[in-house]
Amino acid sequence: MSAATATATATDARIPLRGHLRHTGALVRRNLLWIKQDPESMFDALLMPVVFTLLFVYVFGGSIGQALGGGQHGYVQYVIPGMIAMMSMTLSQGVGTGFSQDFNSGVMDRFRSLPIGRGSVLFAKISVELVRMLFATTVLMIVAVLVGFDIHHWGGLFAAVGLASVFATSIMWVFLTLGVILKNAQSVQAMGFLVLFPLQFGSSIFAPTKNMPGWLQTFTDYNPLSTLADASRGLMVGGPVAHDLWVTLAWSVAITAVAAPYAIHKFRTKS
Repeated sequence: MSAATATATATDARIPLRGHLRHTGALVRRNLLWIKQDPESMFDALLMPVVFTLLFVYVFGGSIGQALGGGQHGYVQYVIPGMIAMMSMTLSQGVGTGFSQDFNSGVMDRFRSLPIGRGSVLFAKISVELVRMLFATTVLMIVAVLVGFDIHHWGGLFAAVGLASVFATSIMWVFLTLGVILKNAQSVQAMGFLVLFPLQFGSSIFAPTKNMPGWLQTFTDYNPLSTLADASRGLMVGGPVAHDLWVTLAWSVAITAVAAPYAIHKFRTKS
């Protein structure tokens, strides 16, 4: 164990839970103040749900809606719960790029020189990204209602958003790891694209999977974005929920169990 790692571990061990929570709260406030000073950083959370909703509803809604048997209105009921799943993963990428930028600007060196819990820095980043995700989801639902989405179950809507938040948190640990080990934000963004693109379009977010090739259906069956989208659909519109709910939670726990300790370790030992 290097001297830096030993010092970081000893510092964390001396800080009680209340201290970790206080440090996390202070860092969350710092990150929120940064967003207030740089409102352009919220443009993706504001514009992405608007652009994607209008694009898929009015460009693909007619043809896919006919295949579903409900026309464009039926497609709106299908795609909006899936887009909640999409938002949870797409915006999670921001935590990695932001983390990488903080390293390159020297901010993280300053944090690591302070007697604060190292995990507090990561938890604060995740907390603020969850706020951004909830903001984007709110915008998405406003646009969804304007294009004809019917909210059948308010409780199901909140449950779907909660499930998406749990899954997004697990994915953020992956992007935090990339933010630590890759050299710059551009590399994190490029790697994130390679991960996000096949997972999003090889899923049931935008279209049913029954007409996909057999090998692709096998992939979508194990794709956590498919189970998250289907669980959200069942909660918000109606339909089976239990299987997809438990599979999504299992994915979230497994990803967090692997990625979170590794991200914290790499953060402590990064030179």
